[in-house]
Amino acid sequence: MTAAETYFDKTLALLHHLRETQTQNIERAAQICATSIAQRGLVFLFGNGHSRMMCEEMTPRQGCFVGWVALVELALSNHASIVGTNGLRAPLHLEKYEGYADEILKGFKFGAHDAMIVISTSGIRPVIVEMALGAKQRGLPVIGVCSRAHCEQSVPAHSSGHKLIDVADLVIDNGCPPGDCVVELPGLEWRTGPTSTVTGGMIINMLRVRTAELLLERGVKPTLLPSHQFVGNTSAAEQLERFYEDYRKSLAHLYQ
Repeated sequence: MTAAETYFDKTLALLHHLRETQTQNIERAAQICATSIAQRGLVFLFGNGHSRMMCEEMTPRQGCFVGWVALVELALSNHASIVGTNGLRAPLHLEKYEGYADEILKGFKFGAHDAMIVISTSGIRPVIVEMALGAKQRGLPVIGVCSRAHCEQSVPAHSSGHKLIDVADLVIDNGCPPGDCVVELPGLEWRTGPTSTVTGGMIINMLRVRTAELLLERGVKPTLLPSHQFVGNTSAAEQLERFYEDYRKSLAHLYQ
């Protein structure tokens, strides 16, 4: 069996495990999100580093809908250069700096019906713990998405001694092993083949579609972002404009 086939099999097993063990937690999370959006609240998603991809997977994305807001700080996630300007060193240092998450939160006026999803496979970085703590202090229910195995086995990095699993009201386990990677190769002392992107993307999309279903059951029709790749499709173009306008209106209370 090749390394590619090993990765496929192990990741597929994690997805099956996810369905078997986390469906109930995803349901509970969807209920929180649907309740928030149905009452014209917003559901914020925060993740730094690679976890910010899960925020962007939720919105803006074809099939997403008004009610989700991705809090993606460029200083914590724009490090594709690896070294030099916008490299990896500074963001990895910044996410350990206590007080930074609170400065992010100060930029918004949260409403009574808002909620927060904090995403981090390790669940221990100070900026992650502080984001969850800050959201709770502002009255938002907090949903954490992390690897329980990694988080539980790791030493707390925040001065409070807390980890994401200690602070979140609800935790969805992405099922990844400590260190995330699942493929061991002779000659390499570190594993390769990370899985959190796959399991995290599955969680986000399960949560998205179930939330939409719950909204419809409550008589609330979400405004979806259509695929803009249907060139010449007038209805798609009209729906895109409708999404832009409804999304703009949904943010009104944040800056009042």
